[in-house]
Formats: sequence, structure tokens, C-alpha cells
Amino acid sequence: MVSLSRRAFAFGLPASSAATASVLSSGRLLAQEQSSHPNVFPPSAQFKIGRFTITALVDGYADMPFTYFPGHPAKETKDEASAMSAAKPGGIRFMFNQYLIDDGERLILIDTGPAGTLGQSGKLPAALAAIGVRPESIGAIIITHTHQDHIGGLVAGGLQNYPHSELYVDRRDIVYWTDPAKRASAPDYVQTSFALSADMVRLYPKLQAIDGERQISRGVSTVDLTGHTPGHIGVRIEDGGQSLIMASDMLFPVVHPSATDVFFLFEQDRPAAKAMRDKFYPRAAEEKALIAASHMPFPGLGRIVSESGTLRWLPAEWAYQD
Repeated sequence: MVSLSRRAFAFGLPASSAATASVLSSGRLLAQEQSSHPNVFPPSAQFKIGRFTITALVDGYADMPFTYFPGHPAKETKDEASAMSAAKPGGIRFMFNQYLIDDGERLILIDTGPAGTLGQSGKLPAALAAIGVRPESIGAIIITHTHQDHIGGLVAGGLQNYPHSELYVDRRDIVYWTDPAKRASAPDYVQTSFALSADMVRLYPKLQAIDGERQISRGVSTVDLTGHTPGHIGVRIEDGGQSLIMASDMLFPVVHPSATDVFFLFEQDRPAAKAMRDKFYPRAAEEKALIAASHMPFPGLGRIVSESGTLRWLPAEWAYQD
């Protein structure tokens, strides 16, 4: 359950390399975004990994109560967030980051956000429109796992919102989240994920069920990160001696990576999640891996570094591209 092959982990940038990034200002907003936030543009950030152009986008955010992080007392989590100036009245803020990959031939989207089913979300369509991308032009979508905050946009409104996309989902998550017995015995807070998963299978009958590690296209492959959900995967992008792993829910703000025994309410298998983090964090630090994380502060790019035996998150350096 928790094996992590060397090949799956060979994604670190050389110590002398760095991916540059630039914040893009965009000139277009959907009408609904303009009316509710007249002076706010959907944020996006673009950076390069070899021949790939990757754009970080965001569907919104939600504040997760301090009680949602079992493993440590809620007061301890709140105190830690306060010490980092990261405590919100509602808890710890989770961003819903998505990543759009342009490989020169097609656009590949990683995850689709909760689309209004959690917090202040549903902004991905405006973010895509602001950079001139229509859902119909996205050729493939990789779903890192089928929690509602990663698949909501696929099926929002009961529609097939990305009609021309090949859809890749790990087989283990499909089996788990479409099992009537598991749905019947599951707590209320994950029922939306079961319902959206059923919609996904119904609306995307040609979705490709993949098994852990799979090459999606040249330089884009999936990595087995099981634990958070049975079919939790990451996406590795590599070209020209540079690489990035989109690690999805391997990291949560404030509590990670300094501790691996702090969980999140929605995790299905806490021992497996801890075991995977115990393997992932030290190796990521050793290899100076560039990581993109779904819920870290936008754009979610950074590295895990070790300081005096303690692991911490270091946001990636930014520089404007010429």
C-alpha cells in the first residue's frame, strides 16, 4: 500500500536549477466575477518546466476548522497557525489550486476544484476565461483523487463541463467512491464526494481508469501516493533536466511538513497517509524537489527543506520571465 518506487520519486530539480515564474495580469473576467468583485482579476501564475508551460489557477478557498486536523489537539493547531500569522476566524485557509499544462500539442488540466460545493469557490471558469482558455479546448484532465474539491468542476450543474477531454482517474478511487455499501456507511461530510463521483462516471463514460503509475504523455506521468484516498496520485512533469511533482493533498498548510501524524478529517486511511508522508517528505527534501500542492497558499509552489532536523515548507522563488 505504501511503496514508493525510486522512479516515481525521481523528480527533483538539480540544486543549480530553478523554475522561473511570473504572475500574469489578465484583462478579462466573466460578468459574474466583475459584478461581485469589480476590481479583482482571477489570479494566475505561469512558469516553465523544460518545454512545458504550466499555469497555476485557483477555484477559490475554504477555511477549515482547527478541529478538522486529528492527530494534534485543536488548540495546538490553532496556536501553531497563530504563530505563523495563518490563523483565520474559521480555521486554516485551504486554497483550491489547479494546474494547466501546455505541452505544445494539447492542454492538460490537473483537477477541477470544488465548483461552489465548498467555501468561496467556483472561480475556475473565470480564471480559464481570463487567460483565453475555453473548457472545450482542454484535451485531457488528470484527477488526483475524487474528493469533491478536486472533481466538482467536472460535473457542476450535472453537466459534462469538459466535453473534449480525456479523463484519467485512478481505478482504486473509482471502485471506492462508487461502492454503494461504502456510501451507505460513510459519514455525512463525504457524501458529496460519493454523489459527485457517481456523476463523474455517468457523465464521462469514456474515462480511463489508471493503476497508480501511468505515462499520460511524453514527460507527464502519474505517481502513486495512496493513503489520503485509496487512489490518491500525484502528477510528475519533467523535461530538459527540470521537473515538478503536483503532489495534491500530500501537504496541508500550517500542519505539514513538520508533522506527519496530523491528518485531515476527509482522509480515508490515516495510517497509510502517515506512512506515505513519512516516505515522501524526507526524500523530497533530499532531492530538492519542486512541488505543487493543491491547498498551499497560491500558487502552491515550493520545496520541503530540512533545518536542524525539522522539515518545513519553503515557497518557491519567483522571478519575471523575459
